[in-house]
Amino acid sequence: MEMLEAMRARHSTRVYDGTPVDVDTVLRLVEAATLAPSAHNSQPWHFHVAMGDARHDVVETMALTTQYLQEYMDVLSKEDLDMAARFYMDLGKAPVVIAISVPASEDASQRAHDYISVGAAIQNFMLAAVDEGLGACSVSAPLWIVDRLVNVFGIPAEREIASLLIVGHPDETPTPRARRHDVVTFLAK
Repeated sequence: MEMLEAMRARHSTRVYDGTPVDVDTVLRLVEAATLAPSAHNSQPWHFHVAMGDARHDVVETMALTTQYLQEYMDVLSKEDLDMAARFYMDLGKAPVVIAISVPASEDASQRAHDYISVGAAIQNFMLAAVDEGLGACSVSAPLWIVDRLVNVFGIPAEREIASLLIVGHPDETPTPRARRHDVVTFLAK
């Protein structure tokens, strides 16, 4: 698949058919992610992968997220809140849930560099998923239960979760969303 074609085909998949994804495929996706550039070549990421029974424990923890959705009543429509509640109950049947961790740091500059680097890795992962015929979605909203997720994933104290990724075989045909056009300003002299 050509790169621009993959970029145009990529979208955040939130509904999966539940078919397992094999370990070798997950390893290829992680390898693609690690080819991303990182600030000072720090490569701060670590991928904690939950599949099978381990995935069940993560989903059970993620279901707790629905308790916190009330905070968004003023921001999201009822339809969006209902959709979010359904999604967090089973993560759209995604068979693979990944926590991406970075070194814990009090240094704001270091944290920014690490999170930007993880963003590049996530993009590579998602593009590789498209190439494999899979869907993926970066999930950051449930970080209000991050302490519980750290325990479920067994993430050491010196690291923190930057984002979650879910991946699997899509069971939806997404409607392309309109793209903003006011995204560039040229400075001319």
